[in-house]
Amino acid sequence: MEYTELIDAVPVEKRKSLANRLVDLALLSKNDDKMPGQLANTILHHWQKDVLFTESGLATLLEAAVLLEPDKTVEVFTQLELPNLAEQIKEAVSKP
Repeated sequence: MEYTELIDAVPVEKRKSLANRLVDLALLSKNDDKMPGQLANTILHHWQKDVLFTESGLATLLEAAVLLEPDKTVEVFTQLELPNLAEQIKEAVSKP
């Protein structure tokens, strides 16, 4: 799955809300052992620079969310009224 392409399809006005929800999802996940250290460091770097809501920050958050909580990630996109993106993520994570 190409995370940057998915983020490109997210309206700019929804990106901050998406970033906040994906951060919450990642922080509250009980599957933190699935998070590669490099990915966690990249998220931390984006957070420190206050750019989690940018394209690269959101792509990184989306990658982490899909790894940690794929079903909840789909729910987040559905709640933000982005059903096409939710479906794309659902299809991608259900592939073997």
